[in-house]
Formats: sequence, C-alpha cells, structure tokens
Amino acid sequence: MTTIVEEVRKNLKENADEKTKVSFQRFFKQEARCYGVRSAVVAKISKEYFKKIRGERKEDIFKYGEELFKSGYCEEAWIAAGWVDQKREGFDEEDLGVFERWIKKYIDNWAKCDTFCNHAAGSLIEKFPDKIKVLKKWAKDKNLWLRRAAAVSLIIPVKNGKFLKDVLEIADILLEDKEDMVQKGYGWLLKEASHKHQKEIFDYVMKNKAKMPRTALRYAIEKMPEDLRKKAMEK
Repeated sequence: MTTIVEEVRKNLKENADEKTKVSFQRFFKQEARCYGVRSAVVAKISKEYFKKIRGERKEDIFKYGEELFKSGYCEEAWIAAGWVDQKREGFDEEDLGVFERWIKKYIDNWAKCDTFCNHAAGSLIEKFPDKIKVLKKWAKDKNLWLRRAAAVSLIIPVKNGKFLKDVLEIADILLEDKEDMVQKGYGWLLKEASHKHQKEIFDYVMKNKAKMPRTALRYAIEKMPEDLRKKAMEK
C-alpha cells in the first residue's frame, strides 16, 4: 500500500505548478492545502494508479483512500474519493459509518466534501435508501462539513427525481443554518431537485423565504424561469 501511495504523491508533485496553486486558492476563504495540479491531470493520475489496485478487496481500497485523505492535500482527497467510489457495487450499509468518520476527521473544505459525498456517499444512499435517515442526523451535527454532506450526498440521486420528500426534510433541518457553506449546500440540492420538481421546490421556497438565508434562496431558484425567480426574490 505504501508504495502505491508514495508513487501517487511523487507523480502529483512532479505535475504541480505554482500558477495553478495560486489560482486554486481563490476558491477558498481559508488556505487550502494543495500541490497545484490541474484537475484533468489529477483524474489521469487517479485512473492510471487505480488500474494497479482495481482487483484488490474493498477493505484494502478503503485503506488506500484513508492514507490519501490523511495528507490533507486536496488532490489526494479527490483521488481517494474516486477510488472508494469505484468499489460502490460492494458497499455495505456499515460503510456509511466509515464515511462519517472520514468526513469528521479529514474533510476541511467544500471541494473535498463535494467530491467525496456527491459520489461515494451518494452511491451508498442510492444502494441503501433507508440510510437516508443518517443524513438527517448529519444535518443536525455540530460539524459543518457533515451538515453540508447531508445535502450534497443527494445531489446526483435528485437529478434523477429521487428522494424529494427527504430533500425537503433535510432542507427544513438546515433552513436557518448560519454557515454559508451549509446554505450553499442545501440551496444547491434544492436547485438540482427543481429540474424534476420545479413546482414543489418553488412552493417550498415561497413558503420559507422569510426565514431562508438569501444565499440558499438564490442557489435554489437559479435554474427556474425568470418570472419565478423574480417572484421568489421579492421582499
């Protein structure tokens, strides 16, 4: 395991450049630890090295993933997220507990949160829909990345029209959250849900707009027709 992880890190360092690193920082309020490797190159490195371990057990892939997460580098977290999701067919319900621990311990910005939760966590929820109750617990957690994860883990399923009732329940829990990263997370979730359920999401926004932070509201209505957006934004 150590050899593969060391090779990945060596490759990332060789492909890093200062211009990309500086540009990357513009997307974060706090300093984000990164090498400065373009996303397309990270994806190529991830794919290249996963070929070497594809046949290994899920438990071993999880070990690779955690070792990469530990470094704190964004690029390594993205590779970890991709490798773990490659084993989604073998996910068990208990794996959501592992994911929760990783989010608490290793996730410290929106990019890591979204890359991991959009795919691995979302894949697990689609496989075991009953575990959506765990997301509702996350939505009440003091850890802001778990709260964001409660929303963004459903981004891909809701694009297919799934889980509307649960989406609205999670939005209710997060409705008045003070953290903008959480507001943007559940606003994004509502926006994606609006593609298949425009009326329901619009009605939800209109019902709650007096309490909903403007950040979340703007995200939620972003893809709606102009007349609905104007109505939602009226004081």
